[in-house]
Amino acid sequence: MEEAELECPDSASEKRYFPESLDSSDGEEEGILACEDLELNPFDGLPYSSRYYKLLKEREDLPIWKEKYSFMENLLQNQIVIVSGDAKCGKSSQVPQWCAEYCLSIHYQHGGVVCTQVHKPTAVQLALRVADEMDVNIGHEVGYVIPFENCCTSETILRYCTDDMLQREMMSSPFLGTYGVIILDDVHERSIATDVLLGLLKDVLLARPELKLIINSSPHLVSKLSSYYGNVPLVEVRKQHPVEVVHLSSAQKESFESILRLIFEIHQSGEKGDIVVFLACEQDIEKAYEIICQEGSNLNPDLGELVVIPLYPKEKCALFKPNDETEKRCQVYQRRVLLTASSGESLIWSNTVKFVIDVGVERRKVYNPRIRADSLVTQPISRNQADMRKQLLGSSSSGKLFCLYSEEFASKDMRPLKPAEMQEANLTSMVLFLKRIDIAGLGHCDFINRPGDGDDFFPLLAPESLMQALEDLDYLAALDNDGNLSEFGIIMSEFPLDPQLSKSILASCEFDCVEEMLTIAAMVTAPNCFSNVPHGAEEAALTRWKTFLHPEGDHFTLINIYKAYQDIALNSTSEHCVEKWCHDYFLNCCALRMADVIRAELLEIVKRIELPCAEPAFGSKENALNIKKALLSGYFMQIARDVDGSGNYLMLTHKQVAQLHPLSGYSVTKKLPEWVLFHKFSIAENNYIRITSEISPELFMQLAPPYYFSNLPPSESKDILHQVVDHLSPLSTMKKDQKMCEKCPETTEPRCTVQ
Repeated sequence: MEEAELECPDSASEKRYFPESLDSSDGEEEGILACEDLELNPFDGLPYSSRYYKLLKEREDLPIWKEKYSFMENLLQNQIVIVSGDAKCGKSSQVPQWCAEYCLSIHYQHGGVVCTQVHKPTAVQLALRVADEMDVNIGHEVGYVIPFENCCTSETILRYCTDDMLQREMMSSPFLGTYGVIILDDVHERSIATDVLLGLLKDVLLARPELKLIINSSPHLVSKLSSYYGNVPLVEVRKQHPVEVVHLSSAQKESFESILRLIFEIHQSGEKGDIVVFLACEQDIEKAYEIICQEGSNLNPDLGELVVIPLYPKEKCALFKPNDETEKRCQVYQRRVLLTASSGESLIWSNTVKFVIDVGVERRKVYNPRIRADSLVTQPISRNQADMRKQLLGSSSSGKLFCLYSEEFASKDMRPLKPAEMQEANLTSMVLFLKRIDIAGLGHCDFINRPGDGDDFFPLLAPESLMQALEDLDYLAALDNDGNLSEFGIIMSEFPLDPQLSKSILASCEFDCVEEMLTIAAMVTAPNCFSNVPHGAEEAALTRWKTFLHPEGDHFTLINIYKAYQDIALNSTSEHCVEKWCHDYFLNCCALRMADVIRAELLEIVKRIELPCAEPAFGSKENALNIKKALLSGYFMQIARDVDGSGNYLMLTHKQVAQLHPLSGYSVTKKLPEWVLFHKFSIAENNYIRITSEISPELFMQLAPPYYFSNLPPSESKDILHQVVDHLSPLSTMKKDQKMCEKCPETTEPRCTVQ
């Protein structure tokens, strides 16, 4: 992000865009006009288009619009304002525009406006919508910043960004001097980055009395926020229309079949309106999509067409907003069925939704620090989430919510609020960030949640999660002996990646394989490059994918896929040719485009911090060995061994057994290496390790920190590794012992020093 302060507008555009009654002046000065009297857009100096006035009428119908005067008054007189409102009340689109009007009225003397979002798709869509409403160009006056995509300039007045991007901006600009107003939106989502920002901004507000902080939240979190920030003003948006709620308590055991039956019953009833379905997970979205598309073609065409739209909250996809003009041109009535999952509420921007179907459960990732792995747990959603789904129908008095759970289930099994991500996630990246920000004097973070006692540096974090994060950073050489960031750690924090992946990139500088490691990092960070295969095309897909397989492992296969994509992209005359190639090879074109963007940004970081970068040498045996060394430098904690020769891989760090993922090259070729390094593992119905490459125990012992190896639990695998140590040459053994003495004088004692 650009660090330069926004320039003040020139004299031609210095008309005040602020209600006179809220201005501190007496209102008699010439040239001070209310916004209704202006014919020119004060943000770009151009005449308003007719679309601006059309959208203005829509904005005035939003529930939040009635609170504009109250909000502006509180914004002028206070440093912090909490805005409480239901879903679809307009707070995410209107509040940032009002803050932009405030910044314009004081000539941007303290900076512009930034509004955070938890999800990438929401940040992009809101920026597009708000640019349209303000009658300005996207990427100029209004823009967005999401991971690996910056659609802003230094002149941007209002930017939407994901909360993790604003957090990263604090590494180079701790006091966020570019901004006069910071808006934290959807705080009730309780993402790690939002919770960190809530804590760090307390100190920033003290250092910058002119800075304004706006917190947008659902009503359920207001009391906690009020006690956290003290006596701050609250702007509440009134409730909308009541909604008819139907509980289908008997449906929970067979919820998937009940959903499909209910969709078809609604469609056959002839009652018009779109349907939103909240499923437990993304796999259910894919399954439902396939069945509804298949069954929908057999329905009576007189009822209209069922258009099924999957919306994945975690991916960068378009939000659903119907195109009225297309619908008018269409001869046949189209009913849209929107399939989404937990956190998909923010993806629905439409007044055409008349029916919501809610399963009442979600599949969440819960991180277990003891085994360093995620577990996929199906559990009830919170009552707050259930209310937000009901609010999607708030503007429609005829809407119906079908709950596939009983009222008793809602009152007894649902928690009031969604658990904070910080209580269920791997904290290693967050701890690395806080250690980095401590260098700028903002290390203490007063978290809103208090899951357990900690130390002075992280006073409010659960001790077990904290200690695991500190231990992992220590193993990765990111901390020095005093528990502060080492030089390695500082460089690692420059990369917007998992610390293990950052460490592998740094190690690749030593092993002359930076180009290859950047490709791997981009491919594992981007969405899955393999497309969902249509039923019946599995054999054809496998045949195509086999052309990319590399004998050294899946990481190398990803390099092959990326290189093939790049060759096609460079030599094709049109984007259509690239898309056709991806389609023919059952590859996800969007994911490969994203990998290309990610790789370019990572390469830019490598050049900016002047890391050595050798010429690519992919294909040679020496290069393959070097890539494995770089991977092991970061992922030595993710090693598994085939204990019986039949594909049952036991983790080196714990007793979990897993199988290779069916898309792994080793699964396809039926070659099962004894020792593998893996990129991902989740405890679920199918315990799969994903993206695996063969390694030798000798290589592991050469690159794993001795104090990590000494802390491994006793196992047959550890005994085998001890034998490897015994068979190493006396010289290498001597060197290893020497390193062990230097790094960890007493290996029985934990090295992690909590600051």
